[in-house]
Amino acid sequence: METERTDTQIIEHSIRDILSHIGENPARPGLVDTPARIVKMWREIFRGYDERQKPEITTFQNGADGLVYDSMIIDSGTFYSMCEHHAMPFFGTYHFAYIPHPEGKILGLSKIARTVDYYSARLQIQERLVSDIVNEIEAVLGIKYPPPGVALIMKGEHLCKTMRGVKKQGQMTSSSLTGLFKTESAVRNEFLQLVKPNI
Repeated sequence: METERTDTQIIEHSIRDILSHIGENPARPGLVDTPARIVKMWREIFRGYDERQKPEITTFQNGADGLVYDSMIIDSGTFYSMCEHHAMPFFGTYHFAYIPHPEGKILGLSKIARTVDYYSARLQIQERLVSDIVNEIEAVLGIKYPPPGVALIMKGEHLCKTMRGVKKQGQMTSSSLTGLFKTESAVRNEFLQLVKPNI
């Protein structure tokens, strides 16, 4: 009786078929282990579908240490994701900001980067990515004392544009602004001025 193949074996077989389809020989030495390596890589770069790997976002009560902070807090970094249209990478930089509510919560700063990484680790479009991240942060900060404003700008190079199709270099910029960042030009301009050297 033939042993039932595991999901991993089925996926690896499909990858070998794809290699054959593009004109390669999946049995040649350099490609023998490639299907297994691809499956392992997918588990890592698509970890955003695994709820068990969703980061726990640490928060602190504003004012608990004697300091009530209600000014803008900004975090910047890099991101890597995969375009859902062609399954090719897009990557770049992000600039995140929020204004804590005096009676609300303060984010653990490293958790912003972890949230960006988690939602980036899916097949994405950049417009949805900024929305996913901002929605998650707002939900964590709570509805009783929500932050007066949250902002996120992401600027990314999409290899589906650079390597194929029009084959042009360039970056796409997308943003999600809520609260004062959306309604108050002075707040929005302050944020843009603070991150401008890096945009």
